[in-house]
Amino acid sequence: MPKDHGIGASPKRREDVRFLSGTGNYTDDINVSGQAYVHFLRSDVAHGRITSINTEAAAAMPGVLKIFTGADFEGVGGIPCGWQVTDRHGEPMQEPAHPVLAQGKVRYVGDQIAAVVAETLEQARDAAEAIEVDLEELPAVVDMKAALADGATKVHDDLTSNLCYDWGFVEENKPAVDAAFEAAAHVTTLELRNNRLVANPMEPRVAIGDFNRGTGDSTLYTTSQNPHVIRLLMGAFVLGIPEHKLRVVAPDVGGGFGTKIFHYAEEAFCTFAAKALNRAVKWTSTRSEAFISDAHGRDHVTKIELALDADNNFTAIRTDTHANMGAYLSTFAPSVPTWLHGTLMAGNYKTPLIYVNVKAVFTNTVPVDAYRGAGRPEATYQLERVIDKAARELGVDPIALRRQNFITEFPYATPVAVEYDTGDYHGTMDALEKIADFSGFEARRKDSEARGKLRGLGVNCYIEACGIAPSNLVGQLGARAGLYESATVRVNATGGLVVMTGSHSHGQGHETSFPQVIAEMIGIDESMVEIEHGDTDKAPMGMGTYGSRSLAVGGSAMVRATEKIIAKTKKIAAHLLEAAEADIELKDGTFSVAGTDKSVAWGDVTLAAYVPHNYPLEDIEPGLEETAFYDPANFTYPSGAYACEVEVDPETGKVTIEAFSAADDFGNVVNPMIVDGQVHGGIGQGIGQALLENAAYDENGQLLSASYMDYAMPRASDVPFYSVDHSSQTPCTHNPLGVKGCGEAGAIGSPPAVVNAVVDALQSGGHKVDHVDMPVSPSRVWAAMNA
Repeated sequence: MPKDHGIGASPKRREDVRFLSGTGNYTDDINVSGQAYVHFLRSDVAHGRITSINTEAAAAMPGVLKIFTGADFEGVGGIPCGWQVTDRHGEPMQEPAHPVLAQGKVRYVGDQIAAVVAETLEQARDAAEAIEVDLEELPAVVDMKAALADGATKVHDDLTSNLCYDWGFVEENKPAVDAAFEAAAHVTTLELRNNRLVANPMEPRVAIGDFNRGTGDSTLYTTSQNPHVIRLLMGAFVLGIPEHKLRVVAPDVGGGFGTKIFHYAEEAFCTFAAKALNRAVKWTSTRSEAFISDAHGRDHVTKIELALDADNNFTAIRTDTHANMGAYLSTFAPSVPTWLHGTLMAGNYKTPLIYVNVKAVFTNTVPVDAYRGAGRPEATYQLERVIDKAARELGVDPIALRRQNFITEFPYATPVAVEYDTGDYHGTMDALEKIADFSGFEARRKDSEARGKLRGLGVNCYIEACGIAPSNLVGQLGARAGLYESATVRVNATGGLVVMTGSHSHGQGHETSFPQVIAEMIGIDESMVEIEHGDTDKAPMGMGTYGSRSLAVGGSAMVRATEKIIAKTKKIAAHLLEAAEADIELKDGTFSVAGTDKSVAWGDVTLAAYVPHNYPLEDIEPGLEETAFYDPANFTYPSGAYACEVEVDPETGKVTIEAFSAADDFGNVVNPMIVDGQVHGGIGQGIGQALLENAAYDENGQLLSASYMDYAMPRASDVPFYSVDHSSQTPCTHNPLGVKGCGEAGAIGSPPAVVNAVVDALQSGGHKVDHVDMPVSPSRVWAAMNA
């Protein structure tokens, strides 16, 4: 019988009450008394030299307070990059300056040239149109391989080339990998693209800067996934504000998907301008601005090779990837195609030799950074597509080929420097075969054929490394911040708890699932636990939410702090019950003496903590508040197997997803309903990438898909009802909850399943099609069928 409370139960999300009733508090809902408004004048060319900016007429227009240009930010730090990558020759990556407002040149359509602050937004917009900018337009570089060619126009004049880094991993493996390919019985080669995506969260980015002249304190309200990191980066590296004089608040956030991890120029500008003008300054992005100012995702071009022996065992993998950085290095951009991608190229398989090469390239496009999955979807897509192609070339069942090469013994050290602690890949595949009804597929295919349609079944497996960790390791790999998490648990005198966490919630359901954990530990009702997050003045220093780390890392910090609370309350209870501390047990919110009927309630003990009449203060100080920092020992490794069934209309090339099934291993599951929701959302985004979404540039660096008129987002009619299963659980061995991440899995496992299904459908119809690049649009499918 399902649990109705605690770990494993599925209570309704408590935060949905305010979201569904329209009483949420988003950044744009915040209005500071006397605030002004900013409008950014953005470049409409991808590459150009600024020869002059005339703001005289604009500055004289009604309501204009001040017009800022790059000259106002000379001496101010640029937007920092949070991860340094060292290339395969031991050299640090090329790292260009990233000014808050353009200085000397613009480098992509959307680059900020000037900012107008006015009494109203309309006045700011009108004045921006009156600014006279003289630009000497320069050739734009958009294609990555062309950007690396001899004589290519440089995005940054002060760099030696457009190559950010040439990374090899594991470099010492390369000779053995090359030898394995020479000796292979069969080699499968595939060239593919991970298409560029725009995250498009429902809530656009917003920033409000405020300054208190009386105290010298600055406050930034922003749509961020990690307010403490924004405070650190902006305060220390851009504006030079001591952390104790800078508060960053991220209230309710309407979706992030990675694009709200990063520190953006607009945040620094609003904070800077508020101090310069001594009044609050507000910016709310329009959807059109979001397309050309939010960090984009993916954009990798890859050649992958798989070597097999005569018995179809995988012997080596070799990949060569070009990864687009865009015009500047966003906060975590260098890590995505390297440490978040190369380390996952083993997948679920015991391939003994792997070599990954990545060339990161600057182009005149919007900067590219982490997007749901961040490196792991790119790795999984490459690997699972080439395995499917190999199975077809060898004439073997693609599931059987995968099963033959599964890792079966744990812990397992991969040749790409990570160690999987637990997993059961046969178990998730068994679960998938059941929920996807593989045995009935041929009958469904015949039914489709009778209606003139081609039906295909695509299967793939995935594994991801999430809960980015540990700090000392990632520091060696180039991270410029620790990746721990923190929590403070404050117990009130009447027994209620307030948990202040560095993990930010923007759709993950922390306010529901976190109390489930604490309530179970103590044995109280979840309603007695409140979660506070998103305010650097309240929570201890934390690293925020991304990389499916909230429960595995943030939840573990919360558990550790709660354990300290329980230890102290047991001491108090021992005094109240006149018993030895070792004999005190806590169950169902009651402290008791083992083997007796002596007990005292949780609320009586917490009251005693604040009214210390019954225990010696020299042994136990009053109050009940504890803080813990948790730095994980390893990544967590969720895994799974996904299946997709599609119908293809051979007359038009239109692909319809008829069924989608997902079997995941997330370790211990705290709230099954929330986990289902996370998987559903991820699959929807993966289907969007596979079939619809594509950020396309022309040769001049103009974004052709810069609105919903040209950028196709998935709708309800594009996705089926999903069958999901997470009964195959192998608990993580190195965090106290035994949990693994779940937030990105759906986006990682779904794109290859969809494309594998489309290729299967086309081949079943007699079309010799090995691959169709994403998005698998009707025109691409029709062209492949009629090539």
